[in-house]
Amino acid sequence: MHKNWILFKVYLLAGTFTFSGGMAMLPVIERELVGKYHLIERDQLYEYATLSQTFPGVIALNNACFVGKKIGGTVGLIAASLGAISPAFVLMLAATIAYQMIPQEGVVLSIMAAIRAASAAFLFSAAYSLARFNLKDAPTIILAVACFLLTVLNLANAPTLIVIAGIVGVVLSRVKQVKRA
Repeated sequence: MHKNWILFKVYLLAGTFTFSGGMAMLPVIERELVGKYHLIERDQLYEYATLSQTFPGVIALNNACFVGKKIGGTVGLIAASLGAISPAFVLMLAATIAYQMIPQEGVVLSIMAAIRAASAAFLFSAAYSLARFNLKDAPTIILAVACFLLTVLNLANAPTLIVIAGIVGVVLSRVKQVKRA
């Protein structure tokens, strides 16, 4: 039960105090679950973070499901998932109710601009962490740069790039097998 409470608390706090979605939560989750509580290995966490991006749905929830199941089984999956979605639900409910009462100029506008800047920093931090974990050789670096450029230049969409990356992965695996044989 203790592990499940930790899962709930970590995902609740990460969801409450990080903006920009699931990947921005990754450094907070890593610090707590890997560094502080030693409930999961760093490599496993990053593997689940990578998988979370490839499945449809909310990345934070996908990650909570994978990590929660690994650490605490089905109950851990539920605890982490509830922790991950509760802040977004409560904050969106409050924001929807308060939207008309909040002025859309002045100090509030400046606060939102600063929060957007901080969100960008969280996303860059998560991207850097994932890149360090996933980009270990020339082919993966080239593939990542190509996908980045194709996305930024709006030449391909994410599902297409994911399928192409999967095919490239299979081809690279076969090439390695042939070289070993």
